[in-house]
Amino acid sequence: MVKLKLGPLPDDKPVKVTVELPASLHRDLVAYAEILGRETGQSPGDSVRLIVPMLERFIATDRGFSKARKAVRDRDSQGEG
Repeated sequence: MVKLKLGPLPDDKPVKVTVELPASLHRDLVAYAEILGRETGQSPGDSVRLIVPMLERFIATDRGFSKARKAVRDRDSQGEG
C-alpha cells in the first residue's frame, strides 16, 4: 500500500475558487485523486478538491512558516498593553 500525505477527504460543501494551474500540475492532481481513491476505497472524485487539503497539509508541516508565524504572534502580543 502507498503511504500518501492525505487521507480520506471530508464530505463538506466546497466553495468555488478560480485558479489557473499548469497542465502538468492538473495531470498530477488527477493522478493523485485516482490513487487516493483506490487507497481509501472512495471514488476518485473531483481532483480540484485536493487543493485545499494539500495546502492545509503543506502549511501545517512547514516548520519555517510555523516559527515565523509564532514570532509574529509573540511580537504582536508583546506590543499589547
